[in-house]
Amino acid sequence: MPVTAACGMVRASMATWRDEMNVTNEDLDQLWRILRPLGWAAVALVMLAPAVAMRFTDEVNWTTTDFVFAGVLLIGGAALIELVAWRVRNPVIRIGFALGVVAVVALIWAEAAVGIFH
Repeated sequence: MPVTAACGMVRASMATWRDEMNVTNEDLDQLWRILRPLGWAAVALVMLAPAVAMRFTDEVNWTTTDFVFAGVLLIGGAALIELVAWRVRNPVIRIGFALGVVAVVALIWAEAAVGIFH
């Protein structure tokens, strides 16, 4: 098979794949409407988990300062995501920014918990 024919077949199959995998802004908006409450629920669960664990075991020992730090970090990150989502209408940028903020919050959390970068 000549190289030009093979290239033509690849272009045709890529065009078909692109048409089948076409994600619209409406699809991403719908995904965002689902992810928003799940994100706030995740913040609440992460804040609640150590409080519940402290009732059942002595191995979890958070102080008020720990809860304040976690609250500022998690609620601040979620509020930053909300602010950008409110101002930016492009759902791809919204989701990308949210993933970036989640990654930064996770890195700060890991550093604060165990000093992973020392």
